[in-house]
Amino acid sequence: MARQYWLMKSEPEAYSFDDLMAEKNRTDHWDGIRNCQARNFMMEMRQGDAVLFYHSGANPPHVAGIAEVAFAKPEVYRYLEAEGYSYAIRLPANAILYRDIDYLLSWPVGRPPKRPIVFHHSVLYQAASWEKPRRVIVKVEWRQGQLFAEVSFIVTNLRWWEENVVRFYNQRGTAEQWIKEGKYALNWTRLSCHGFQDNQVRLQLFALAYNLANFLRRLALPRAVKHWSLTTLREKLIKIMAKVVTHARYVTFQMAEVAVSRQLFRAILERIRRLWLPPPVPDTG
Repeated sequence: MARQYWLMKSEPEAYSFDDLMAEKNRTDHWDGIRNCQARNFMMEMRQGDAVLFYHSGANPPHVAGIAEVAFAKPEVYRYLEAEGYSYAIRLPANAILYRDIDYLLSWPVGRPPKRPIVFHHSVLYQAASWEKPRRVIVKVEWRQGQLFAEVSFIVTNLRWWEENVVRFYNQRGTAEQWIKEGKYALNWTRLSCHGFQDNQVRLQLFALAYNLANFLRRLALPRAVKHWSLTTLREKLIKIMAKVVTHARYVTFQMAEVAVSRQLFRAILERIRRLWLPPPVPDTG
């Protein structure tokens, strides 16, 4: 496959080409992608492709340097395996991987159907920078009207069937949406403490708050409002104004019915009440 050239934009004040040159081994990962089309382009990158590092906010705008697409750092695999984490990571294609699946790259015999023809395969592969072989899942997809198959490689330590690994990997977009939801609803990227451990505790508290809010949404919201995002849930149900009226024997909260009606609020409280654990059965033995 011929070498391709990609234009990657980053502002000098955010991350400049000089910052890349100052990194260890002049290597770093590119993150912060929010545009879906840009993400799809990055998924098409292959090892050895050239990257034009473009500064659009400079005066004048210019290409600051040329970089090269590389494999994911082997340290990532070693760290995940040492900590007992499962992973499924996209792996750039190369001639050795294509040689192992050469028999899958011939157009299937017969009239091509309208639906894509998909083959899954598993190979044991060891890159030059790896200290041991690892399992690589191969997905080959033939589509009607295309001369060549769409091939993707996923390195993983999962022991699932190949189709299940690919299905799990394809859910990364959903996970990104969950991360984005927590970012905008809870602002869990605001780690303003000076110490690393302080920020670590703060992030864990944000994750706990996200899980509690998600449990509330999944288990306590009626079907009519089950589609609410965490931001909507926060603004309409949690962060609402109320007038507190104190009596001799009880306290009353008077809330406006602008966002949540009385019937809806009562239904949510009833669902929360049903989540209580039953009292323990006394031991009569």
